[in-house]
Amino acid sequence: MGRTLAQAGYELLHGGYNGLMEAAARGAASRGAQVTAVTLADKHDEWGAFNPYATASVHLPDLGARLNHYLDHADLVVAMGGGIGTLHELTAAAYYATTIRPVPILLTGPTALRLLAFLREEKWLYETPTRPLGFLRTAETTDAFRNHLAALHTTPIGGA
Repeated sequence: MGRTLAQAGYELLHGGYNGLMEAAARGAASRGAQVTAVTLADKHDEWGAFNPYATASVHLPDLGARLNHYLDHADLVVAMGGGIGTLHELTAAAYYATTIRPVPILLTGPTALRLLAFLREEKWLYETPTRPLGFLRTAETTDAFRNHLAALHTTPIGGA
């Protein structure tokens, strides 16, 4: 996914550490994209070094500032799976997209797709006239992901 984002001209903002974040960063860096790690200032020493693909970093004072930084600088939010932090970021992005700015959210990978199905089935996430969900998209394959990127009407960070 990181490689595909970079090929479409996007930069990557991520937490900076391991797992899916590192895999996305590796892919983005392999195509020359800037990879920015966004973390909490007082946790960086505790959490350790960023993955080797981070080319820049932002250290913020609290979770609210961190989420706002992500969302204020995002042209697209991609969720694949992860832990409680990813779930927190995804729900914040959905709230942001329905109340502040309809930044596109693209869910991909089996974990994220199951989560979305659950949220819709249980009515935690549903469309209303005042809360449209047109910003929310899914991609079950890399080709579908690439097609969504091509169809987005955003100017990627970095101006591609």
